[in-house]
Amino acid sequence: MTGIVIEGVTRTFGTVRAVDGVNLTVGEGEFFTLLGPSGCGKTTLLRMIAGFCELDEGQIRFGTKRIDTLPAHTRDIGMVFQNYAVFPNLTVAGNVAYGLKARKVTAAEVARRVEEALSLVQLGGYGERWPHQLSGGQLQRVAIARALVIRPQVLLFDEPLSNLDARLRVSMRAEIRELQKSLGITAIYVTHDQEEAMSVSDRIALMQSGRLEQVGAPAEIYRQPASRFAAEFMGTTNLLEPKALGLSGAGRVSLRPEALRLDAEAPAGWPRLSGTVAHVEILGPITRFDVRLADGSVIRVASLDEPHRTLATGAQVTLAYDPARVTVLA
Repeated sequence: MTGIVIEGVTRTFGTVRAVDGVNLTVGEGEFFTLLGPSGCGKTTLLRMIAGFCELDEGQIRFGTKRIDTLPAHTRDIGMVFQNYAVFPNLTVAGNVAYGLKARKVTAAEVARRVEEALSLVQLGGYGERWPHQLSGGQLQRVAIARALVIRPQVLLFDEPLSNLDARLRVSMRAEIRELQKSLGITAIYVTHDQEEAMSVSDRIALMQSGRLEQVGAPAEIYRQPASRFAAEFMGTTNLLEPKALGLSGAGRVSLRPEALRLDAEAPAGWPRLSGTVAHVEILGPITRFDVRLADGSVIRVASLDEPHRTLATGAQVTLAYDPARVTVLA
């Protein structure tokens, strides 16, 4: 297994600093995600690790070996792209074998390793099929097998599930995570989807405008966001002035919707707030509703569905919130 060290990495396009002095360390065997909105620099950083984009400043090491000065094909990485990048004129086996043949591996060894890689991604027996005969999920598995078959030190994923439908994305991300852990390979994963990032990652680097906004475990970033951007990007939250919650101080606080409950469903020690129901959404297992407080602030609440509960727009309600879930933002 190989750890990755990124030191002072910068890349500028014209007047735009796409990546601005990034410092990161990815542990051996870690599943590490670069998360952020379009244009934040996450894909540029991934491409610099892969060797598809040059650095203006800084360096990148795999273990103790500096790799940013090496050609892409010598960096010992496997990469899975958003658009699969599967060759339509090659069979499934031909696609998976491509990197091995470029490395002059013997025919017998190619055949053995191709079948092994296809089995890993649940495509055993699909070697003679053509790409046009496969579904989107199967094509993505071919792309993963092609990346794995060369037995790379590092596996890179660039928005690999963006072209799949919602249900398939959920199942594929679980498969990718399980496969990565079973192989013990170091992986860097790029996505703009915070739910996807939280479901697969050991740690996440949240990026904005080429810089690192916050780095930590998924639960840490979600529960203890370091900034307003982190609080909003990592899911729905209430950004309120402290006085709206009966607290003192300046600035803003973050309170997640699931940290609030109706009075009758909350522990006795939680602080209470009164207001009027402004909107209700029943989303199957989850009910979301907005409550307008006396000062005009609107607070969002999320709770598990309760058949006995009836909420109507205009109803007067009392809410309670978990004081341990209030995060003061810088």
